[in-house]
Amino acid sequence: MSFERAAGSALDYEICRYGASRLMFRGPKRALDGPYVAFLGGTETFGRCVVSPFPALVEAETGSACLNLGQCNAGLDAFLGDPEVPRLLSGARLSVLQVLGAANMSNRFYRVHPRRNDRFLNASPTLSAIYGDVDFTEFSFNRHMLQTLRARSEERFRMVEEELRTAWVARMRLLLRGVTGPSVLLWVQASTGDPLGGDPLLVTREMVEDVADQVCEVIELSVDAAGPAGDLDGMVVGQTEWPVAARLIGPKGHARIAQALVGTVG
Repeated sequence: MSFERAAGSALDYEICRYGASRLMFRGPKRALDGPYVAFLGGTETFGRCVVSPFPALVEAETGSACLNLGQCNAGLDAFLGDPEVPRLLSGARLSVLQVLGAANMSNRFYRVHPRRNDRFLNASPTLSAIYGDVDFTEFSFNRHMLQTLRARSEERFRMVEEELRTAWVARMRLLLRGVTGPSVLLWVQASTGDPLGGDPLLVTREMVEDVADQVCEVIELSVDAAGPAGDLDGMVVGQTEWPVAARLIGPKGHARIAQALVGTVG
């Protein structure tokens, strides 16, 4: 098994910006004056620690210019709050939107960072009242906070789950309504061993079906993380990335996703 080690982020992701966007995307930067396919999503779409993420593999297989609009740890808020993303999606001949988890977005119970959506900012008075026995100043990340709430009381946590799932459906429909061209949903499911459930976190089949009427197709597949799948070979892992590398999707996983998309992208 071989890894490439380096300090910090080992890969040059050729980070770039499009137009007035406040988000930084993985390059190489693509020209927008010709036909292109837009891939919007989270860490999997971005392809952390992977030389050729699935958008690049689809581009190589089909010859279609592919715009990687992935954001590590993103929720829907990062894209809904950006002025350029609707234009980038609507300018594409096809948009492929990864199904993102329901935890990383602001809602009636807590607020997240507007761009780094995995970062927990604060709890609402309502959530603080429901969980009066929890000190919310201890949390920096949503997942840790939600794990703690579930462990403290599964009965109370069901109220949080219901709010997140309701907010996700409304937010997802809002995002899809802003896409004027054809679009497909990419639902990549991965078991993580997290007591909260697998990724995309807290998203159910019913939720995906609730928004499926706004897209041309839902492409669904399960992919194991690199560690359990023995798919670490060929990943480029910086020193600060070692704790998360095994939980990412490896090169073979990205190849599987690309093959599932090639027929649709054409």
